[in-house]
Formats: sequence, structure tokens, C-alpha cells
Amino acid sequence: MIRCLIIDDEPLAIAVIKTHLAQLSEMELVASFANPVAALETIKREKIDLIFLDIEMPVLSGIDFIKNISIIPKVIFTTAYRNYAIESYELDVVDYLLKPISFSRFIKAINKFKTMVQLPIIAINDVSKEVPLDDHIYVNANKKFIKLEFDDISYVESMKDYVKIHSSNKSVVTKEPISSFAAKLPAEFLRIHRSFIVNTKKVTAFTKVDVEINETEIPIGSSYKEAVMVFLIKG
Repeated sequence: MIRCLIIDDEPLAIAVIKTHLAQLSEMELVASFANPVAALETIKREKIDLIFLDIEMPVLSGIDFIKNISIIPKVIFTTAYRNYAIESYELDVVDYLLKPISFSRFIKAINKFKTMVQLPIIAINDVSKEVPLDDHIYVNANKKFIKLEFDDISYVESMKDYVKIHSSNKSVVTKEPISSFAAKLPAEFLRIHRSFIVNTKKVTAFTKVDVEINETEIPIGSSYKEAVMVFLIKG
């Protein structure tokens, strides 16, 4: 068993990691902490192989936590902020996961750890047979993570460095380029324009120049037209 700790001051972030760990039988969660100082006694007392460690925490940052402990297990940083990436790798951490953390990206981080300690890696194909695919995504908006069901998302709109996710009863804006957000979406989502991604299950009509989702008309970009037509006609 790979014995783990979670240190994060956000209950929702802890819940996401717990959910991912629960899907891997060889991972054992020993404890979770909102305060890194409170985790020190457990690290001294217990055999811990891996820590999922947030960076920005009010009592002590994850980076300072690593710098001020003499013997520390392997660490995977989990953070909502990109600007610590260079410093984190200088600390020789296993990986740097940006919240919200998808299950597939989580598996990649676990496999990096297993390669470091010379354990057999997890085959993605084997996991996908046993574990249902994610049916939702968490997006960081207004200083909290908001759960959005994929089936409820109608389309995604680019707003420079942000995306606006339109669902049946609300719209959520999060800071992320549309290209990286697209990579987190399942196969039924199709990019039809440099500024738009649509959930093809929600499409009610389409022409050569636009896609309709109920009363909303969304343009098809000229460079996307051929691929969109093939996808929608076959679908």
C-alpha cells in the first residue's frame, strides 16, 4: 500500500483528492489536515509515502512547510496557482497539479511517483475499465470550486484569458484559456470556433455557418467547418 496524507485548507479540494484516491485500491489515505503544522506529528509517527500538499495556506505555505522539515515524504503539490511551478520543481517535488484536478491528470502524477520509487505504473486502460469516467468538473470561480455536471453544460465561450461556461440554469466564469479547458472535457464536447466549444448532445440544429442550442446561435469558424460538419452529421 502507498500511504498518503492530504494537507489543504480547502475542504472541497480535500474531497476531490479523497474521491480520486478511493478509486485506486493500492492507495491508503492515512489522514487529511487543513493545517500543515498539525500534520507534523503524523509524519513523525507514521510511515507516510506521499503527501498531497496545497501551496497557499494561511498558517504556513506548502513551500515553507517543505523547506522547514528535515525528513519529508515525496510530495505532489496541489494548487490553484500556476506561478509556483518553477520554485516547486527546484524543491524536487513529484508533480505540480493545478486545481481542479481531473482523475486522468491525477493518475499521471501517481505514475510519476511510482516510477520514482520503482513500482509498476497504473495502466490507464485498466483503470478506465474499472472506474467510471468523471461526469463532472470543478471550476475555480469567486474563490471557491464550483461543481458542474458535464451533461448540464451547453457551451463554453472564450473571454481572452477566461472562459464562460454556460449551463441550463447558470453561467460560471473561470480564469483559464479555452485551449487548456477543452482538454478537460469529454469526447461529446466539440470546438467549433476559436472562441466556442459546444456540447454536441445539446445541439438542436445546425447549418454550415452556425450551431443552435435552443434559442442560442453559435458561429462555426471557417477553419473548423469541415471537422464540425463531419462530426455532427455522423453523430
